[in-house]
Amino acid sequence: MMITRDMYRASMLLSAAGDALGYRNQRWEYCTSGPQIHQELLELGGLQNIWVQLPNWPVSDDTVLHLATAEALAEGEAMDALWPNMAGRYVEAMKDMEGRKPGPTSILGTSQLRPGEANGHRIPFNPTATGCGAAMRAMCIGLRYPHPSELEHLICVSVESGRMTHHHPTGYLGAVASALFTAYAVQRKPLVEWGAGLMTTLPLVQDYVRAVGVDVEANLSSWTYFTEKWAWYLEERGLSNGVGPPRFPPVYSPAERDDIYKTFSLDGWAGRSGHDAPMIAYDALLGADDSWEELCSRSMFHAGDSDSTGVIAGACFGILHGLTGVPEGNYQNLEYRTRIDAAADRLYDLAWGKVRM
Repeated sequence: MMITRDMYRASMLLSAAGDALGYRNQRWEYCTSGPQIHQELLELGGLQNIWVQLPNWPVSDDTVLHLATAEALAEGEAMDALWPNMAGRYVEAMKDMEGRKPGPTSILGTSQLRPGEANGHRIPFNPTATGCGAAMRAMCIGLRYPHPSELEHLICVSVESGRMTHHHPTGYLGAVASALFTAYAVQRKPLVEWGAGLMTTLPLVQDYVRAVGVDVEANLSSWTYFTEKWAWYLEERGLSNGVGPPRFPPVYSPAERDDIYKTFSLDGWAGRSGHDAPMIAYDALLGADDSWEELCSRSMFHAGDSDSTGVIAGACFGILHGLTGVPEGNYQNLEYRTRIDAAADRLYDLAWGKVRM
């Protein structure tokens, strides 16, 4: 199947839509009840009746930082030039955070970046940088490096971009997962194989971290949580070997999902961390098939970091299914729509200008 420019646009658009819907101008990101969110959605008239646009439906820090990553990659620069460009864009993006609720680790990390200096993209190892701030902005890396032959580039950019704010494996391995899953969507890799594919990729990521030689001991000493939690999740779903179908709980309504998503989490706030934001997005994709409404129900409307899980799930869904079945109002008037389309087009040209699948 030929991958088209429209698929790339759908990926970036539905990522931002998933962010804005899950965020609902702070109201739903911080809601502690999935059933309450679903009830409020019903009172709004459902997804068909929602026009995601300012002032009521802004994008959060997730999309602002995802755009910063995408626009840095869109320059098409070699790695040495990419790092200061990306770091500079992250610093600049933090000036656009009024009402967007950036996480404390992203705020701290960007404050430590020095884009104009040698190695100014590197910040110290942070034993508490386990959040999802790296994962939520990395999907476009999979759009830029979607080919299996480019896995080394995907790993390198995911790790280095992630460590610019989240210098801890639980944080930046989330960026690897988000980028890898988006690349898998482009490759049309069966969904049931994605988690197992991540597990076979993680040793390659560790090899990269060793080879680069930055805070290796600290990174390796904190490595196991991400890998063990993903191994546990894949066992729960019966997907350890990458063979489906996935095994879901017999009852998996919004209330049950709230409880089960907490078991994915590091500290009880589902989707907050680098390991479980892509995990919930993946779980939602496995259960939604080609239904945007079901994807939203599972990935954006739950008692957790619902914009961060939605931004990842939306990106993968857009590549897999395009805009088919998505209410026009959910994406037509998105904040930063022009920038989103332009970044998608440029990433498509860079990824597919000389290569055809």
